[in-house]
Amino acid sequence: MKLFNLKTYKPHDFFYCSLAIVATIISLSACTGKKAEENNATTSIQTTIQLNDAQFKNAGIQIGELQQKQVSSTLKVNGKIDVPPQNMVSISVPLGGYLKSTNLLPGMHVSKGEIIASIEDPQYIQLQQDYLIAKAQISSLENEYNRQLELNKSKATSDKMFEQTRSTYFTQKITIKSLVEKLKLIGINPDQLNENSISRSINIISPINGFTSKINANIGKYINPSEVLFELVNPSDIHLNLKIFEKDINKLFIGQKLVAYNNVHPEIKHNCQILLISKDLNQNGSTEVHCHFENYDKTLIPGMYMNAEIEIKNNIASVLPEDAVVRFEGKQYIFEALGKNEFQFTEVEVGSIENGWIEILTELSASKKIVTKGAYTLLMSLKNKSEE
Repeated sequence: MKLFNLKTYKPHDFFYCSLAIVATIISLSACTGKKAEENNATTSIQTTIQLNDAQFKNAGIQIGELQQKQVSSTLKVNGKIDVPPQNMVSISVPLGGYLKSTNLLPGMHVSKGEIIASIEDPQYIQLQQDYLIAKAQISSLENEYNRQLELNKSKATSDKMFEQTRSTYFTQKITIKSLVEKLKLIGINPDQLNENSISRSINIISPINGFTSKINANIGKYINPSEVLFELVNPSDIHLNLKIFEKDINKLFIGQKLVAYNNVHPEIKHNCQILLISKDLNQNGSTEVHCHFENYDKTLIPGMYMNAEIEIKNNIASVLPEDAVVRFEGKQYIFEALGKNEFQFTEVEVGSIENGWIEILTELSASKKIVTKGAYTLLMSLKNKSEE
């Protein structure tokens, strides 16, 4: 091998050698850039495609135009099962007292008229005593009033004496009437009360058929008149309380049909009907819509969260057959007919789908020719052509 001798190497030789090295680097860079462009080209897709007559026939392509149809969309919302105020009862003790006994447990069924608790307190004894004493005195006071009335007519007694007798008599009648109402308030029948039936306890009666939702006391606890002892619920008229946002309120109306279901059994659909639409918006920009279940289902419990689907009729919209729209890389596209067997790949925005028709939200000319059948075949051909 011949060694490189710097002494015999001329300066212009260095110049030509450097040019050769630079040229080699540029050539390598150009090749790399060209290869990168080729790689990028494989990830994109052409926007137009031209078919010959045979390809057009084999693809089974049909051409059509946008059509105007009324389509429905589904509004998906959520809410929970509720009961109207008249079906919820808070049981309290008007005069207070100690809880003597109860057999209630949360979720237990109760019947209207059933004894659900017993309350005792010394004031019940005093109330019954006051009533019986006042009732016993009223007879003599009435006789004295009638006697003074006759005497006053003949001026055998003074007007002052008559007025005092009259005042005492009518005051006693008022006292008895108020004691009667107090006794009824705590569940004691005054007509059946006598000296042998005085009791230190009273019974709490269920006013509705339903079940116990809350128990707020234990045996021996003193219950103030303002405290709630039990909460009862009658579920026979449960409602579905939906949360609807402001933008969707105008889409709803009284009597509108919907279906509801829960997350545990989404396959079980419950038919409902809109009963009431609230007119107040909360801070979140939503309002409450109350719906009535067409058929009562005892598995539906107040407080249970539900999903609902409401079918909404939209205005007339531009639609195409579902086969006219293809999906590519997460977007929706159609093929526009440009000329004979030539088609343009165009992105569109779509809306609701109903009965084989899909709503086109992108504004397109009504006279535009669009591939209504065979769009998927065109997409495959376009991809294959782009990969060549």
